[in-house]
Amino acid sequence: MEETQIASILKSSELYPIPQSVKLSYGTAGFRADASLLESTVYRVGILSSLRSLNLKSSIVGLMITASHNKVSDNGVKVSDPSGGMLSQEWEPFADQIANASSPRELVSLIKDFVEKEEIAIEKGGGEVWLGRDTRPSGERLLRAAEIGVRSVLGSVAVDVGVLTTPQLHWMVRAKNKGLKATESDYFENLVTSFKCLIDLIPVNKVEISTLLLDGANGVGGMKMEVLRGFLSNLDVEIRNTGRDGGVLNEGVGADFVQKEKVVPLGFGVKDVGMRCASFDGDADRLVYFYIPSESCGDKVELLDGDKILSLFALYIKEQLNIIGDEGKQCRLGVVQTAYANGASTDYVKEMWLEVVFAKTGVKHLHEKAEEFDVGIYFEANGHGTILFSESFLSWLVGKQKDYSEGSDKHNAVSRLVAVSNLINQAVGDALSGLLLVEVILQHMGWSVQKWNELYKDLPSRQVKVEVPDRTAVVTTSEETEALKPLGIQDAINAEIKKYQHGRAFIRPSGTEDVVRVYAEASTQEDADSLANSVAQLVKSFLGSS
Repeated sequence: MEETQIASILKSSELYPIPQSVKLSYGTAGFRADASLLESTVYRVGILSSLRSLNLKSSIVGLMITASHNKVSDNGVKVSDPSGGMLSQEWEPFADQIANASSPRELVSLIKDFVEKEEIAIEKGGGEVWLGRDTRPSGERLLRAAEIGVRSVLGSVAVDVGVLTTPQLHWMVRAKNKGLKATESDYFENLVTSFKCLIDLIPVNKVEISTLLLDGANGVGGMKMEVLRGFLSNLDVEIRNTGRDGGVLNEGVGADFVQKEKVVPLGFGVKDVGMRCASFDGDADRLVYFYIPSESCGDKVELLDGDKILSLFALYIKEQLNIIGDEGKQCRLGVVQTAYANGASTDYVKEMWLEVVFAKTGVKHLHEKAEEFDVGIYFEANGHGTILFSESFLSWLVGKQKDYSEGSDKHNAVSRLVAVSNLINQAVGDALSGLLLVEVILQHMGWSVQKWNELYKDLPSRQVKVEVPDRTAVVTTSEETEALKPLGIQDAINAEIKKYQHGRAFIRPSGTEDVVRVYAEASTQEDADSLANSVAQLVKSFLGSS
């Protein structure tokens, strides 16, 4: 690295001294912490983003400032690769190193070594990073730190693309690097055009369009949905918890709250019994649906989580492939789940004769597995997921649109699949695009939310965590469904499982704290609780408890 480059980083890094006693680790969520501790981290991720852009021949890289479903006082930062996906896992150790470098000199030394190892042509310049943020009050201050970090790599440009949902930034980065139109307006236009196309392809409008009630989590998603709503016919949506009525981001609201607590968010109540409701999380990359079954249920809801959304999507896509006939059967359609997926959802998908594979917990692992299929659908129960279409299969579909006569059943089925590939955000889970796809499928099927919920009945489940002296003593298979170590523990777990009808249980070490997570399900809630507790006792007896 040239002296002028070293001087630039040394000078700017002195503006952002690292807080004492803070050690951060880059994971699926990027870096997250209390916002007051993050300026130095975000500045350094700005540098990393510039280097990533240069490393990939000056492709556009995204940097998003958000803490998703965390409380409003937190914030975070994560990087979007040029594909629109998450930062390459190979760069995560470097992210950890520079985030925790104790001094400007150590920071420069780490960057210098990394630039040499990766053979990054830093002197040529030309890096470009697009910066987005959600609605958190700390976002603007942290964005300034990111800008200074990006520009400290001489010749690199920081572009502030404003307040966005996380999926919007990922979509825009992907589109720009594909040579497509990539503004926020283009994002909205893409959603509206695809949605209208799918609406027009519904054979007969079988259902009167009822109002959807949306919980915006007092975050950026509700705000963006208000913009989108103005362009859409065939969708009647009432948006609550927009953040403008004094509500606090993610506090008693949002997809994470509804999915974990299975209760109504603030602003919803008995007046909404039987209504179709949906919740976004704080940065709108998660989506769940719910309804209040009756006034006597208090604040309890019937939850339609990521597993139910996945099942609906799989059913619709399989229907289109069946219409295409023998040629459609050549498409490799697969579903990717984690061990946390409810067993009833897995059974339902398998009953459709679809291929189901399991991935390690974490969206990046699911996304990678889904890319192996012609059409890969993945969702976590928390409502984060999407559908991926391979380039070769999309080319095949576009060719078939020309082969089949317009207006024929096969032409319509192919056109629906092409429109789905445009509507769904293939970069990352996206609550806005996911919601539009759910809504169009429900209209296509002529289903209420209650009818959708009858696809299958979730098995009762329980999750517990056990504090242990050393979580690394637990080693699992790559799918995390079985424990390989400590020796003998899986046999003991299997023996407990056999005692219960529809019993299933697994353990996995936490990625962030010294606990082992236990998941169990069975035919009744009492049995699921009992199985979870007995497996937790096994963990304590094999590992000891702290």
